[in-house]
Amino acid sequence: MALLAAASLITASASAADTDEKTLTADPLATWQTDGIVWSLEYANGVVYVGGTFNKVRPPGAKPGQREVARKNFAAFDARTGRLLPCALPFSGAGNTVRALKASPADAVLYVGGSFTKAGRASVASAVALNTAGCSLRKDFRPTMSSFVRAIEVTDNAVYLGGDFTRVNGRERERVAALTSSGSLLPFKAEIDGPVRALLAAPEFGKLLVGGNFNMVNGDLERSLVALRPVTGKTVLSYPDWLPLRSSVQALTRDATNFYVAAEGRGTGIFDGRLAGRLGGGEMVWKDTCLGATQAVAVHNGVLYSGSHAHNCRDTPGGFDEGHFRQHFLAQSVRDRHILHWFPDTDGGTGEGNGPRALKMAGQILWAGGEFTTVNDRPQQSLTRFTAGPDRGAPQEPPQLRGSASRTGRVTLTWRAAWDRDNAELKYLIYRDGKLVASPTRRSTEWNRPTMRYTDSVTPGSRHRYRIAVTDGQNASARSKALVVAAVGAVGAERTKARR
Repeated sequence: MALLAAASLITASASAADTDEKTLTADPLATWQTDGIVWSLEYANGVVYVGGTFNKVRPPGAKPGQREVARKNFAAFDARTGRLLPCALPFSGAGNTVRALKASPADAVLYVGGSFTKAGRASVASAVALNTAGCSLRKDFRPTMSSFVRAIEVTDNAVYLGGDFTRVNGRERERVAALTSSGSLLPFKAEIDGPVRALLAAPEFGKLLVGGNFNMVNGDLERSLVALRPVTGKTVLSYPDWLPLRSSVQALTRDATNFYVAAEGRGTGIFDGRLAGRLGGGEMVWKDTCLGATQAVAVHNGVLYSGSHAHNCRDTPGGFDEGHFRQHFLAQSVRDRHILHWFPDTDGGTGEGNGPRALKMAGQILWAGGEFTTVNDRPQQSLTRFTAGPDRGAPQEPPQLRGSASRTGRVTLTWRAAWDRDNAELKYLIYRDGKLVASPTRRSTEWNRPTMRYTDSVTPGSRHRYRIAVTDGQNASARSKALVVAAVGAVGAERTKARR
């Protein structure tokens, strides 16, 4: 027990060297699943709303087809417990998908966008609003959209919609529009030549940030990112050279001072990572170098969480070289882009194989949705959650000992370092004949697992059994199988033998 108490001094929440940002744990909470892709998440009044392209949901641990409950492209869950809630308005028709969810500032209304013609039994046109109290469809917000709605932002003065559409309520609005809470079209107007995928309001700075797959805005070159005036739609700020040709903005988020961009590049080596900019002056704060089509971002307590299939992050602090794996979740310091030691993972999943598609902080819990079918190598489809603790995950790939003995009674043990999803520094517990004799520590990652060594002094001619375990301070692996070492005397051969 004293040993575990000492080991607990290792921080359970990860941080990069010389930074103090604490991440969530990498251990997923029990979470319901969907039978299709989750595209959007929103949090309001203790409820997480889920939108996507799916027909049913099922409980944690259930396999496809087991214990399924009908939910057509929309579901609601208790944000803290994860319990499925009765709010179950089906969305169907047209593209048969919900792509955008956004709550009003006071959480009284949930706006829903996508490609659908039915909300329950009501005929609609790709955008509606629900009362969060009672989950009832509002009759006053029924705009007629000519095509996909992919993004929604809401302020005290307007509901902004972005997407592929070119007409709203029969009037020209090129891929972005502003409406009142009762669905009337506002004068706000901008000319955008490609789909809008992300909207972010910064009314205190007089801006509405717009991201997507476009090149021209209001007659000027504005590659994938622009800031518009919230009332008129006129361009207020450009971000020249922030994103190269064929790199689009998939998501935007913000904190009090900065905004954060998730980018996807179309083609080999095109910018796929994340960047940060000042909301006020518009200066770039940092830009990372990871490849891997970033789809979602969320910021919490000084940490930027992202969903992508990151690879080749070698030029980003804390990053990794091109290898044989894709990392689908990352955490970075908002101060300097440093990749923090937080590595839960998913597979690419169905659809386009991008894994996570949406992230949302719900209180102290990070919800993630997408097209994945596994989380941390275990079956879990399209939804998962992470929280601040407790840390429940033991280190990965526990070490196995090798050893040799010298003629002077010295036994040298070697092993390959383990790694942990949310702790960089691990402690190795070395036992000789059942007694702890050493507990060295070492930092490691999945892609950097150094060979470690310990030399023990014993009586020449004696025989000993060595075992090793590894702990992150809260969770320890089982002890390894025994390595039996016969320490030779002044004359003789060196001998080692492993036993269970």
